[in-house]
Amino acid sequence: MSQRPVPRRDLPDRLRVRPGSRPKLADADAERTFGWDKEKDKAVAATTENLSRLEELQYKMYADGRFAMMIALQAIDGGGKDSTIRRVFGAFNPQGCTVTAFKAPSAEELRHDYLWRIHKHAPARGEIAVFNRSHYEDVLIVRVNDLVPEDVWSRRYDQINEFERLLDACGTRVVKIFLHISKDEQKARFQERLNDRRKNWKFDTGDLEKRQQWPAYTRAFESMFARCSTDHAPWYVIPANRKWFRDFAVSQVLIYELEQLPLRFPAANFDPKTIKLV
Repeated sequence: MSQRPVPRRDLPDRLRVRPGSRPKLADADAERTFGWDKEKDKAVAATTENLSRLEELQYKMYADGRFAMMIALQAIDGGGKDSTIRRVFGAFNPQGCTVTAFKAPSAEELRHDYLWRIHKHAPARGEIAVFNRSHYEDVLIVRVNDLVPEDVWSRRYDQINEFERLLDACGTRVVKIFLHISKDEQKARFQERLNDRRKNWKFDTGDLEKRQQWPAYTRAFESMFARCSTDHAPWYVIPANRKWFRDFAVSQVLIYELEQLPLRFPAANFDPKTIKLV
């Protein structure tokens, strides 16, 4: 008997990392579709509907002006962060949405605490900020490559939780999305970049070294989920081998999170019925 698809409204709950749990990143889980592989056409159509809904919700958030949303997008190299931003977050009006890519810190950023450059890009009320990589690099790459001692990066989990708690208390909802691909899928995507001249620029020989560090990165990701998925700033692990399901799942999570906010259109400070246009 084929598995019935998990209802759209229930999907975010299935993808959320429960606080205190210790999820494992198995390669097989990157292929999961929660039954939607049997109804791919419906999932693709639902994604289109979701993008329209996201546009509506962002418009309402912008008009409301009381809340903001900060979205951290993480993945192993080749995980699909850029295409997810283009295909899903493109639903948002650029006037109310910023996208920031966090690469290696600059000399100025290194002279400050590691959260300084992150806080500078936190969204204003009414806006959405999308981070392509984020403050979590400071418990990922610094851990895997021994860039700072363990007694330094290990304290950062609690520091990050408190930073996100501050944002939440001030009206900024923090949502964290991890795009989970398998090692074989990463290999296929890297090979595509090598085979397609138009994609050669996307290939970085440094990614080969990181690929050799796959087990170390997996452990770092799993610790990140275990230590930093909270009620005020949850992690969602998205099976991302199948791009159509990735887009569907991410859009469903964003709708769920935005609908949790008590958004409303502000009341006019005048009676529209008394206005006569000439």
